[in-house]
Amino acid sequence: MNEKLHILCVDDEPKVLEGLVLNLRRQYRVSTATSGQAGLAIVEGTDPPAVVVSDMRMPEMNGAEFLAKVRERSPDIVRLLLTGQADLDSAIAAVNQGQVFRFLTKPCSPPQFQAAVESAFAQHRLITSEKELLEKTLRGAVKALTEILSLANPLIFGRATRLKKHAADLLAGLGVPFAWQLEVAVVLSQIGCIILSAANNEKLYYGRPLSAEEVESTQCVPKISMQLLESIPRLELVMAILDAQECNFDGSNAMPGAPEGEAIPLGARVLRLVGDFDFLEASGMPPGQILSTLQNRKGRYDPKLVAALGRVKSLASVSAVDGVPLSALRSGMLLTQDVMSKAGALLVPRGHEVTQAIISRLSSMEPGSVKEPIMVFGSS
Repeated sequence: MNEKLHILCVDDEPKVLEGLVLNLRRQYRVSTATSGQAGLAIVEGTDPPAVVVSDMRMPEMNGAEFLAKVRERSPDIVRLLLTGQADLDSAIAAVNQGQVFRFLTKPCSPPQFQAAVESAFAQHRLITSEKELLEKTLRGAVKALTEILSLANPLIFGRATRLKKHAADLLAGLGVPFAWQLEVAVVLSQIGCIILSAANNEKLYYGRPLSAEEVESTQCVPKISMQLLESIPRLELVMAILDAQECNFDGSNAMPGAPEGEAIPLGARVLRLVGDFDFLEASGMPPGQILSTLQNRKGRYDPKLVAALGRVKSLASVSAVDGVPLSALRSGMLLTQDVMSKAGALLVPRGHEVTQAIISRLSSMEPGSVKEPIMVFGSS
């Protein structure tokens, strides 16, 4: 690697820091701080370190406390603790509690210190590579599931795609990143709909009123989705979102021990809101009436999310919608209406972003068989 790896050294004695920098600067990019608070500012900055080395004895915040806070803020950072013999019991306790990767007793020889730092960077590479592999593996599995869903039932897939777009818009309006766990939860929240009848799924897709029996069947969807996903490892956060998606924000009608308010995972609060929003929007209800309806359902949703959704969708409602011929369809456009064949078959659900694969698929059909114009955002 051309760029040096980043390490942070924290000690309240400037001369000790000078010695650490002298030992490390040839191999690593070294930052220093003379207090735990100053160290946390670097950890939370735009260029966080991969490894942190801290002295144990510091005023206001000792090394074990500092490294525990580093772990809370960025668990991927590997933490080393320098300690004297008098602090040995505290250092051992810090290691046993999982707060540090390794501790070194002072005085520590340069070769021993260098070896510990090299091991710490090796541990960081292991952590980050495993995390990257996990996310790629999970994303691959989710992609395969959603592609199967798109082929097996375009209506379910189309609704999942719309929910994903609503959730992404809402979080963007809040200035919150669209975490992959929530993205997975939103898309796969609909996988349990495979147990529903074709008529029931069609009503959900188009926002049509459900019979009492269909409502009861639909209420089983979250449980079925969780049962289908529970055998996939490392989806704990996704499962927590799916498990809490039916919780009312005010705690009403909750089972004993169920979360309420902001204790409900953000993803679950988002999913609850965008699911109901999508159903009302699909029914053809005007945006203003949709938001009024959601606001009048007191206690069901997080009020902050409802307000944010109102702002986002008000902006979206003034966006230009154009009808374009199939020949003018381009990647990146957003379908605002279903793409249908002239025979009445659903080809691509609304809410889907146009890709080259979609263009190729539609273009390969019998000339004149696709109903035009195709309604999209982003034609200009």
